[in-house]
Amino acid sequence: MNGSEVGRIAGLWRYPVKSMAAQSLDAVDISWHGVAGDRRYAFVREGLERSGFPWLTIRERSDLGSYEPFLGDPSRPDDSEVVVRTPAGDQLDVVDPTLARELGHGAHVIKQGRGVFDASPLSLITTQTIAALGDLIDKRLDVRRFRPNLVVDAAGSEPYREDEWVGSVLSIGGMSMRVDRRDERCVIVTVDPASSERDPAVLRVIAQRREACLGVYGTTVAPGRVAVGDPVLLSPPDA
Repeated sequence: MNGSEVGRIAGLWRYPVKSMAAQSLDAVDISWHGVAGDRRYAFVREGLERSGFPWLTIRERSDLGSYEPFLGDPSRPDDSEVVVRTPAGDQLDVVDPTLARELGHGAHVIKQGRGVFDASPLSLITTQTIAALGDLIDKRLDVRRFRPNLVVDAAGSEPYREDEWVGSVLSIGGMSMRVDRRDERCVIVTVDPASSERDPAVLRVIAQRREACLGVYGTTVAPGRVAVGDPVLLSPPDA
C-alpha cells in the first residue's frame, strides 16, 4: 500500500444495539455500511418516530451502557440474532417486548440493515487525544466513553492528529476509509460507561478547548478486514 504510516490500530469496537455496551474486537470486516454488525438495532421512543432524533440513548438513560448485547452467531454479524444481558443478569432477545418494557419511554426496537448512525458509519479517535483530554480534566478516561469504531495509537505523542487527516484517505489492513470531518460531541461523552455517572466537565472542556469536537467521522472507500495492530497509512487528498 502507498502512504506514510501515521499509527497502528490499538482497538476495534462495535455496538450491536445503539447506545448499549460496546464489543471489543480483535479483527472485523468493514463494508460500505461500516463495521459488520454495528448499530443494526436501535430503540425508538414512543411518539418521536417522525422526529429528527427518535432514538432512546444514553442521554435519556445513563445506564443504557450497562446493557450488554452479544451476537448469537458472530460469523454472521449483520444477520445474527442479538441477545442482551441486562444489569440484573437476564438474557433477552433484543426483540423481546420484555426488554423494551424494562427500558421504558414507550420504546420499541427497530432493525436497520445499514446501521443506525447519527452522522457517518465510521468513527475514529487516537489514544493520544483521549489521554490529552484526560490530562485537561485530571481524570483517566475510558475509550468507550467516546464510542469509536477505530482507535489509533498515532505515531509520536502529539494529540489531535486525526484532525489533520480530514480530507485524506487512510488505508488500514484490507480496508480504506476517507476521513470526512471532525466529530462534534454531545452529552453522551459525559457518561462513564463503567459507572453510568455523569461528569459535565468532559463536554465542557471539549467545547472550550476543541470547538466541541473530538475524534473524526469517516466513510468506507474500499471494504476489507481490519485487525488490531494493523498499520494506518495516510494518503493526502491529492494522492
